[in-house]
Formats: sequence, C-alpha cells, structure tokens
Amino acid sequence: MPETIDYDAKIPNNVHLADDRRLQRALEGWQPKFLNWWGEMGPTLATEGVYLRTAVSVGREGWAHFDHVNVPDYRWGIFLAERDPGRQIAFGEHQGEPVWQQVPGEYRADLQRLIVIQGDTEPASVEQQRLLGLTAPSLYDLRNLFQVNVEEGRHLWAMVYLLHAYFGREGRDEAEGLLLRNSGSPDAPRILGAFNEETADWLAFYMFTYFTDRDGKYQLGTLKESSFDPLSRTCEFMLKEEAHHMMVGTTGVDRVVQRSAELIHEHDTYDIAAHGGIPLEMIQRYLNFHYTVSLDLFGSETSTNAANYYTAGLKGRWQETRCKDDHKLTDDARMLDRPRDDGTWTTDELQAILLLNLDLRAEYTADCQTGVNRWNKILSDAGIDFRFRLPHPGFNRDVGINSGHHVTPDGTLVDEATWEAARHQWLPTAEDLTFVRSLMYPVYERGKIASWVAPPRQGINGKPFDYEYVHLT
Repeated sequence: MPETIDYDAKIPNNVHLADDRRLQRALEGWQPKFLNWWGEMGPTLATEGVYLRTAVSVGREGWAHFDHVNVPDYRWGIFLAERDPGRQIAFGEHQGEPVWQQVPGEYRADLQRLIVIQGDTEPASVEQQRLLGLTAPSLYDLRNLFQVNVEEGRHLWAMVYLLHAYFGREGRDEAEGLLLRNSGSPDAPRILGAFNEETADWLAFYMFTYFTDRDGKYQLGTLKESSFDPLSRTCEFMLKEEAHHMMVGTTGVDRVVQRSAELIHEHDTYDIAAHGGIPLEMIQRYLNFHYTVSLDLFGSETSTNAANYYTAGLKGRWQETRCKDDHKLTDDARMLDRPRDDGTWTTDELQAILLLNLDLRAEYTADCQTGVNRWNKILSDAGIDFRFRLPHPGFNRDVGINSGHHVTPDGTLVDEATWEAARHQWLPTAEDLTFVRSLMYPVYERGKIASWVAPPRQGINGKPFDYEYVHLT
C-alpha cells in the first residue's frame, strides 16, 4: 500500500513524527523560523489562492492533489519515498551489504556536509526568484513560479528533517544556518556560486529552471543511490517534484524561441528587439551564461572527495545500478582534456574513480543537448537557419581545471585581452539585461500573455490556458 501523508499533524509527514516527541518538538521549534524566513525572503506578490499541486501520498499513484491554496497556508512537510526492506548497497567497499538506517560514525561528518550543501540550494532559488511574481507574463506562468517556490521550500524541509533526526546538536545548528545564509548576501552568501546570481527576469527564470534545476536532478540522483537509506528515500521523492521545475524551464524557453520566430517572420528581420521580441543571439548569450555557471556546480573534474564518497557508499553515480562495471572503479581509467598554458589542449589518462564529477557532468551535458535540439527544431520548422549551441565546457568557468584559462565557446584557448574583447558576443551584456528587463511587465488577465513569449501548448492538470490559475488580491 502506498504510504499516505498525515495532514492532520502540525507538520504533515509520513515518517511517524508523532511517535518521536523529541524530534517533533525540535521541528516544531524550527517551523516558526522557517515561516519567518518565507515571509521575509519568499514571493513578494500577495495572492488569495494559487492552483497548486500538493503531495498527498508518496506511492506511484495519487501523490499529487490540485486545488487553489493560500500560499502562506501551504502545508510544507516531510515526505520520504516508500522503503524497500531488501535494498542493498550497490557500489563501493560496502557493496552487497544492507543499506544503513542510521548514520555510521565514521561517515557522520561527510554525510552531514553533503546534506547541508544540498539543503543550502533549496531556499536559495526561492530567494533568487522572490520578485518575479511582480512581472509574470501570464497567470499560468505565475502559478508555475509559485509551484516551484513552495516545492523548493519543502525540499528544504526534507534536508532539515535529516539534520534534526540523525545529526543531533550539530545538525540542529546547521538547520538554523540554512535560514541565516541568503542568496547574494555580502556577509553570509549561499555556499555555491550559481545560487548567489540574480534571477531578475523571466528569461533568466526559464534558463535557471532548465539548466540549474537540471543540475539539481543529477545531484539528487547521485544522493538517491546513497547507502544511507533515509537520504536515498528523501531524494527519490524530491526527484518527482524536480521534474515539474525542469518542465517549466524547457517549455518556457520553447515559448520564447517560438515567439521570437514568429516576430522574425512577421517583420522579416532578425532584429526583433524594436518589435518587442528577444533576439535569438541574446537568447544564446543567456544560454551560455546559465549553462556554464551550472557546470560549475559539478565541482572540479578531478576530485578525491568524490572518490572517497563513492568508495564509502555515500554518493553514487547517475543510475548506478544500470552501469555495466564492477561498481568499485579502482581498475578503470578515463581520459580528461586539460588546457595548457601554451594555448593548446592535452589529454591525460586518469583513474575513473577520480573523474566522477566529470562523469556526472557528461550525463548532464547530454541531457542539456536535448533541450538545444528541441529549440533548434522550433527554428527549423519555422524555416529559420539560426541554431543554438552549448558552449565548450571550458568556456566561462570559475571552478575546475578550466578556471583561470580563457576558452572561447568553440573551445579555442586565447589570451585574456582577446577573450575580454569578444566577451560581449558570448555573455549577456548590461544592455541585454536592461532590454530584457524592459519587456518584463505583469499580465494578470485570464487568457492574456506578454508579447515576448508564446502561450503554452497545454495548461496544468488538464486545465485550459485561460483558467484562473491565481486569484489576485
């Protein structure tokens, strides 16, 4: 039977919180702090009801219930995927042993660090997007923004539960810290760089939910393989919700490209800025930026930390059980392209276990390419010869072996002066950002949409596009 969620509890959950009074009191003590954070750092726009999806069960069927909800009353809670009592460790030195229901003492610090880093990303995106509701291009988009925000808030709850339940006083302190750091704060920024960048317009939001939330998919996928079963089950359920966030990004960019193509035809020019559209080259520069800052989230290509996490069984590979090898990787090798100071590339052969971040990044890049293909098909179908491209993985990097080198989008190594002289061709300029922001105005009438983006092909949960997804005050 699918596990149902106890919505009568002060904190909805399927972890039998009522049976652990000490943990319940600790989380009930954290809850008001979370609500204060949501009030100060969450969505700015006031509403009287948003058509939201709420989890009611974590089984294969019926885990989503749709209804209008007053956002401050949304029931955030703690939901873990159903437990597989026969699950065994799939990789590393403990391969074949039963998975852990408690934290092994020797891995306590590493597991806590992994959970804190994942937890730090969840409230960050809410903070980055808090003003976007003021310029939503339609009620449909506004509804999707709120759906993403409330689920990121619940993902924070998921990590906070693990910290409170399994890591004692240190875990409770870390849970407090997740609310004290803020995106872009000069004194207490979020841990990872991409989560301190601004999401100041809706094209950036679509790019963020396509590229950065897709990074989240792969990070959660590796934690889903963890030998620490509560972490695995937590991430398994989060992945279901993350799929919607990526749909928002995929179809959002679809609709911008579609509208730009329409304006190109309508006015017989690629210079559609004067006609209220976003030029294709500008979209490419946004793509270049959001893709590359998301690549940095995978960390350095070579990593002894990642190797140690894998050997210990803390963090696996993407779809670990589908990999056709010994799941230890001690005897496997892989090639790594590395820039040299003389302006050429070289290739090194290294132990595969040292290149796990590169391995995961390759899975991510292949996934990102499917979106680029999709957007190019829209242009192809419209008879437009412009094509989007993912830049070379060495381009615009602050983390890993390419940081400190100047790599063009096609992979050419150049000197700093050459790179800076061409930077405006590759990355959004101040003028680009000002122009895109000039297009951002709210459209809150049912069935209406801003001029720079096409309407969606279908609505949410079978509802039409002109459904009143949000009741405004």
